[in-house]
Amino acid sequence: MNKIIKIAVDAMGGDGSPKKVVDGIIHHFKDNKNSFYQIFGDKDKILPHINSNLLNSSFEIIHTMDIVKGIDSPLEGAKRGKNTSMWLAIQSVKEKKSDVVISAGNTGALLVISKLNLKMIENIDKPALSALWPNKKGMSVVLDLGANIECSPKNLIDFSIMGSSLFKSLYPKDNAKVALLNIGSEEFKGNEVIKETYQQLNIRDNHDFEFKGYIEGNQLMNGDVNVIVADGFTGNVALKTAEGTATFITGELKKTMTGNLIGKISSLLNISSLKKFKAKFDPRLYNGAIFIGLDSPVIKSHGGTDYIGFSNSLSVCTRVVSGNLIEKIRNNIN
Repeated sequence: MNKIIKIAVDAMGGDGSPKKVVDGIIHHFKDNKNSFYQIFGDKDKILPHINSNLLNSSFEIIHTMDIVKGIDSPLEGAKRGKNTSMWLAIQSVKEKKSDVVISAGNTGALLVISKLNLKMIENIDKPALSALWPNKKGMSVVLDLGANIECSPKNLIDFSIMGSSLFKSLYPKDNAKVALLNIGSEEFKGNEVIKETYQQLNIRDNHDFEFKGYIEGNQLMNGDVNVIVADGFTGNVALKTAEGTATFITGELKKTMTGNLIGKISSLLNISSLKKFKAKFDPRLYNGAIFIGLDSPVIKSHGGTDYIGFSNSLSVCTRVVSGNLIEKIRNNIN
């Protein structure tokens, strides 16, 4: 019998919560019967959305009316106190009452409260925010996406180790291939930090991944590498650019295919291909950023996603726990 995976859920964060969160839990539970959900939030607002598809033995509600608001600064969110749904959910993993925590709420507050409550993994200086991106051959892990604006070579090497450990936790049958995001593929290009990181990774015994050198922004989707490392400033700009480009392409395609009679006929004739295209660019399928480097996994769901997206971020929770992410990082960092 599979081990029960206990997920601490902040039910009050993000648009459309707690309904979106509860609907996501119910959808996730259909294929993950070994999951147990600790749901933190206003019981009177949560209970009306729970139905018979979620077994009573598979969840508990920890009632609190205090929440971290989306408009709070990270410090304001932390100052709201230890009785907010977000703080209590994080405290649950701190006290080992759950295996992983997830929230669709305020990102900055989630990172600050996580760092206040959870310890760093030994020998790691900074945690990183990572996420999954689609590529031509499958999926890539990309980090850091904004947690650390300035990084040292050691930080980037740590990110390489953590990112490859995350990739192996999610895709245990594939080999991790790491590259540094840079402005060119030649050794002499880039700032001093990234050039020093390149030199160290080249001579390091990278038993947990294969180092592939530099990658440029126009190669991110090629699939030649599957772990892409950058400082938080560069990674966040790359992420927002990719998201904006995907939204632009799908929006323009929709206008073209529905703008006139010929377009509508063409869309009907190619409906199967269009569905595949839409699925490839559906951000809900890649929802679930991972805050790694702490001694418990913290998952951030996009605040604007729907219940399908939240369900997919719950799947990330179960996969990083069953894939022993924290243990992999501890072993590889040492």
